Amino acid sequence: MVMGLKDALSQGLFKSLDAFADPDGNPLVRFAFPGEAAKIEKTLRDLGFDKVINQVTGKFTRAMSSAVKIAKPLFFDAIKNMSFKDAAKILVTDNTHAATDYFKQEMKPGLMTAFRPIVDSTIKMEGADKEWAGVTKIYNAVPFINKPLETSLTDFVSARVIDLMFLMVANEEEQIRSKYELRKTDMMKKVFTWAEGELKKKLQKN
Repeated sequence: MVMGLKDALSQGLFKSLDAFADPDGNPLVRFAFPGEAAKIEKTLRDLGFDKVINQVTGKFTRAMSSAVKIAKPLFFDAIKNMSFKDAAKILVTDNTHAATDYFKQEMKPGLMTAFRPIVDSTIKMEGADKEWAGVTKIYNAVPFINKPLETSLTDFVSARVIDLMFLMVANEEEQIRSKYELRKTDMMKKVFTWAEGELKKKLQKN
């Protein structure tokens, strides 16, 4: 079961990360200000700074793409270290994001550590650090701004790429679990079909 799950995950779950290979041509992986920070972008665009925001977010997107290049080997290491107990929890469940949740718990601190130097060097090489300093200066000069915008970029962009990466992996996992035709290999079909049967038995007992 463990080997079957590992093969299934390796073959199918991480193909969504390939979207980051063309950061300028794929709107799904373009950097976007998350949560409360989205208000920053709206404020600046309302003030007429669309060009500056587009330039900065484009460079942030390329920094994210550079970081994701090292993510797949880290995912494969996490798969290799998966125990029988972990595999059982991931497979026999009605949680359609169980594998994603496992990887997030196991990998997030390590991903931040691995991504920081790559994001930092890419941001500096692209000149995004200087452009961001200009953005923060503009934003912080706006009247009635209660919380000044931080100028630190590395953790901000690293956290964003991790969130987006796991979101895409979660979407891929949900598709594989719910749609038989997306299980491209015999092993994927065998493992997830078996898991569906085991979950059905478990629910019937309860």
